[in-house]
Amino acid sequence: MTDENPQEPGQPQLTPPEDTLQPPSGYAPMGPPPNWMPQPPPQPPATSVWSRIAAYVVLVAVVAAAAGAGIGWSLARAINTHQVAQSTTQTPSPITPTTPITPVTPGTGSSNASSAAIAAKVSPAIVDVNTTIGTSQAAGSGMLISPTGEILTNNHVVSGSTSITVAVEGQSGTYTAHVVGVDVSQDVAVIQIDQSVSGLPTVTFADSSSLQVGDSVVTLGNALGQGGAPHVTQGQVTALNQTITASEGAGTAETLRGMIESDAVIYQGDSGGALVNTSSQVVGMITAGQAQGFRSAASDIGYAIASNTAVGVVNRIRAHEQAADLTYGQVGYLGVAVQTVDAAAASQLGLNVSSGALVTAAPTSGTPAASAGITRGSVITKVGGSAVTSSDTLGTAVKSHKPGETVSVTWVNTSGTHTANVTLAGVNP
Repeated sequence: MTDENPQEPGQPQLTPPEDTLQPPSGYAPMGPPPNWMPQPPPQPPATSVWSRIAAYVVLVAVVAAAAGAGIGWSLARAINTHQVAQSTTQTPSPITPTTPITPVTPGTGSSNASSAAIAAKVSPAIVDVNTTIGTSQAAGSGMLISPTGEILTNNHVVSGSTSITVAVEGQSGTYTAHVVGVDVSQDVAVIQIDQSVSGLPTVTFADSSSLQVGDSVVTLGNALGQGGAPHVTQGQVTALNQTITASEGAGTAETLRGMIESDAVIYQGDSGGALVNTSSQVVGMITAGQAQGFRSAASDIGYAIASNTAVGVVNRIRAHEQAADLTYGQVGYLGVAVQTVDAAAASQLGLNVSSGALVTAAPTSGTPAASAGITRGSVITKVGGSAVTSSDTLGTAVKSHKPGETVSVTWVNTSGTHTANVTLAGVNP
């Protein structure tokens, strides 16, 4: 944690933040509470290997979320679990701009600026990003960075999705979009509207290196996935250059560095939204909030990726730089929920394997896994020429292939060892 600096003379002040951690006005629950942690599986017998695996998953998620930060942080994507149709169709889109973005020198703002006045200059360029993830839908936010529909958002807003739609304030209907490129390690993604559009409003990025603790900030995002005009809150920068470990559950966690901490209230669905200064310039991208209390309402401790970091990734993607930390377009998708299994656990399932990826739920009909005949309780041991020894190695092996590629998949279940040629679907990385 960095030391707090005294308020700089002349720093514009906003009206004190309202003491509210309640949902935005007009909020109606989206359905079941967002699954920031894994939903409990059906109750198995106490001695079942399934209960051991489920308990291990929860333990890993809790430990991972707390590691490094001393507290759990939750990625701010709102998830709705009602059933939706799957789609992997993508429409060709306009060419993504290649000109680098250069953050401007931060403005001085106005000493009597209101959050509404500040937000009004940014709001038209804040979009709703809605995705299909398996049989569920999720909602996040994004920022228009080109008049032709290029959008900056968090990778976790689009990660694992098979389709993306975007709603732009003041525009009728919605647009489809696709992933141009992502940096998973920085949680940054660039997506592009598929339809031919022009003249859209864009955000202005300010150099985030001049931010100081105590600076006034305003947040704009798709709070709780409600859609419509962005929800606006205000606060101050409370710390800089923070390192956090954020988790969305299911064992997925990421360590993010150089984060901006603020006390402006954020909600699920605000991920990818804007943290702006009093000159209506973007200084950060909303990414995570405190997990405790955040599941049902809001977080008054929020973290944003610094604008300099986000813009740096955007420029590398625009240049189509080839690097290990950048991924372009969709990756292969098998369609299984898995956990690492060892020889002891496999033996309890009646399987003679030393390691692999255990399929923990029946694959959804229509997925490549279901079409191949892979069932719950199967252990996947090989994809193409790559041995699968864990859930991570399975993910790496599948994602090394592109959608539409046909690869051999080997798995073991109670009826024996099976190998099939499987045509992979596509999913966003």
